[in-house]
This record gives sequence, structure tokens and C-alpha cells, in this order.
Amino acid sequence: MKTRSDLITQKPGKALFMFALPMIIGNMFQQFYNMADSIIVGQLVGEDALAAVGASYSFTTVFIMIAIGGGIGASVLTSQYLGAGKLKEMKSSVYTFLITFAVLSTLLATLGLIVNPFVLRLLKTPENIMSDALLYLQIYFVGLPFMFMYNILSSDFNALGKSSIPLALLIFSSILNIVLDIWMVGPLGLGVAGAALATVIAQGISALISLFLLLRLLRSYKTTEKIQIFNRNMFLTGTKIAIPSIIQQSIVSIGMLLTQSAVNRFGSSALAGFSAGSRLESLCIVPMIATGNAMSTFTAQNLGAGQTERIKKGYRSAYIIITAFGAALILISQLFYEPVISAFVDKKSSLQAFETGVSYFRFTGLFFSFLGFKAITDGILRGSGDVKVYMLANLINLTIRVAVAQLCSPVWGIEFVWYAVPMGWAVNYLISLFWYRTGNWKKNILVK
Repeated sequence: MKTRSDLITQKPGKALFMFALPMIIGNMFQQFYNMADSIIVGQLVGEDALAAVGASYSFTTVFIMIAIGGGIGASVLTSQYLGAGKLKEMKSSVYTFLITFAVLSTLLATLGLIVNPFVLRLLKTPENIMSDALLYLQIYFVGLPFMFMYNILSSDFNALGKSSIPLALLIFSSILNIVLDIWMVGPLGLGVAGAALATVIAQGISALISLFLLLRLLRSYKTTEKIQIFNRNMFLTGTKIAIPSIIQQSIVSIGMLLTQSAVNRFGSSALAGFSAGSRLESLCIVPMIATGNAMSTFTAQNLGAGQTERIKKGYRSAYIIITAFGAALILISQLFYEPVISAFVDKKSSLQAFETGVSYFRFTGLFFSFLGFKAITDGILRGSGDVKVYMLANLINLTIRVAVAQLCSPVWGIEFVWYAVPMGWAVNYLISLFWYRTGNWKKNILVK
């Protein structure tokens, strides 16, 4: 079994791109089957059902981002151990955080079931979609532990440099989810409930397969010493990194959740259009977020191996990757906005929803590169465990988005909900970039 990762040995730019590519494709599939709920419900049931799924989406995404952020943060330790060739400690790190997140996901599922009616009312969810939104969330939270662990296991594979495994599993679960969506929402007539059940079942099956494959992969790393299943010191160290990572990964979803109350003031048609635009945004930012996550693993492994100059070279290459994706997304958002928004809402039957979705998507599409530059810079700070300034930058990002949306949109219109988005991204990037240039991250080696 090879114990040296390609992220440590290959040419930095090539290694980073080849590692990020399966993550990008895999996350695209994940977004596709998340979008399948909205497209299928919107087309087969109607505008109110689409708005109900959209009202639920911002809340559910917070929990998924907790899983993704926690997995990425905790896996920094795993990556650094792998980079240093300490296989026994690497295995112990994986087991420690599998147990940790299994317990956490159960607690979060219970919390979600209790608070979801209160949250929907706090966000001023329109009354005509409240019952469907509540039903969707109840089913979602019952299946949350499976979906939570599915994302944690994907982070473990990525930490070990095996990003192609989550890709295969995401393709499988995406196809399964879409098939179940069409069957349950269409012939079975389950509506919003069918969309929620399809997602839970697809990710539950994928989570069980992921666990089996991860345990088999860990056995292939041969060690003679006894593995500690739960290590308290690793738990404490990983938690210090995971918490800021959770905050960073949750910024987009928490921002969407808090600004959604501003959109809700404009009615269910505006919410349906905003939901369509938000789903497209989630799809478009996948290359940016995935490259940032790849940069995190790249940094952690190379820092563990004592190769800081490779990290700088990889960072420069990441700018080229982000710029190329950003240019492509500008073309898509400006030239092909009508057919992609029409997949969610029909222009003839719901002109307000259509125009809201178009306005949101076309504006934010001009600035996706800002998010990418922020993501790769944050990735270095997160991968090195240098997280204090990184966490502050992301909190400032969130504050800008929420403040502008809540204070300006009631006075000057709904467009100020999306005007705030690139403002937050840009300020976040500049703060993280300043801290990166100080070089303090190079001193933060967690594995001794």
C-alpha cells in the first residue's frame, strides 16, 4: 500500500487540480440531486410546493454545512498524519471523529425536529406553504444522521487523497435520488413528502456503502500497533479546527437562512424565484468551494511533510483554476439564464418568480470568482489549523450579507438581498489574504 499521497509528490498545480476535479464533479452531482427536488416538485406539483421546498432548503443546508465543515476541519489532522507517514495516528483520528459526529448528528436531528416550526415562523414563511415546509423538514430530520455521516465519510476519503471514491458514490446516490423523486412525487403522488423521502433514502444507502468502503480502505494501511478507537487529545485538537471550519462552510447557508426572512416579505412568488436562483448559485459555486476544500487537504498533507514551498506553488495554481471557472460561469449566467431558470419556474404562469430568479442569478454570476479567491485562501488557513483570523473573516462576511439584506431591501427593494453577496465575499477574501501573507500559517504544524 502506497503511504505517500500524490498531493505530496506530484507537481503542485497538477496534483491540486487532479485531486479537486473528482470533488468538483462529485459535488456537482450532489447539487444536481438537491436541485432535483425543486425541479421535479416545481414542475409536477406547482409554485407553492417549490416555495415550500425552498423555504426548507436554507434551513436544511445549515445542517449539511455543519457536517461538511466539521468533516473538513477534523480531517486536517488526518491529512497531516498521513503526510507525516504516521499511519497508526491517522487511523485513530478517523475513528475518533466518526464516533464524534455520529453522536453529534443524532443530537442535531433531535434539535431540528423540535425547533423547525419555530424557525419557519421566525423567518416569516408564508402561511400558504407552511404545512408543506413543516412536513418536508420533519422527514428530513428523521434521516439527518445518515445524511450527516455520508458527508463526514466523504471528507475522510478526501483527507486520505481518495477523492474518486466519493465521486462514484455521489453519482450513484444522485441517480437513485432522481429516480425515487420522479416515482414518489409523480405516480405515488406524495408531493413534497416524496421529495424529502427520496433524498433521505438515497443518502442513507450511500452512507452505509461509504462506511463499508472506508473501513476496508483503513485496513489496507498496514500497522502493527493497537489502534486507539477514541483519542481525547485528537478530539480536542480536531475540534479547535472543526469549529471555525463549520462556521466557514456554513456562512453561505446561514446567510441564506437569515436573509430569507427579507425575501419572505415579498411573498411566495418572490420566494419561489429566489429559491430557483439560490439553487443555481449552489451549483455554480461548487468548483470554487471544492477547489478551496482541495487546497485545505493539499496544505495539511504538505505541511505534515514539511513542504511549505509546495503549498505556495499550489496556491498560485489555484488562482488560475478559479479564474478559469469564474470566466465560464460569467458566460453561463449572462447568456443562458433563461433556460436554466425555466427548469424551476414557468415564465408564463409565474412571471414574478421567473424575473426574481433571473435577477438574482445574473447578478451573482458576475462575482463567483470572489468566492473562489476567498475559498482557496481560507483553505490554506484551515489546512494549517491557523483558524482565528479565518473565522473572524467569515463572520464579517456573514454580518455584511445579513445587515445589507435586512436593512436595505425593505427600503430599496429585494435586489439588495443579492447586492450584499459579493460585498461579503470580497471583504472576507481581503482579510484572509492579508493573514496568509503574514506567513503565520507555516508555523502551525499540528503533528509532531
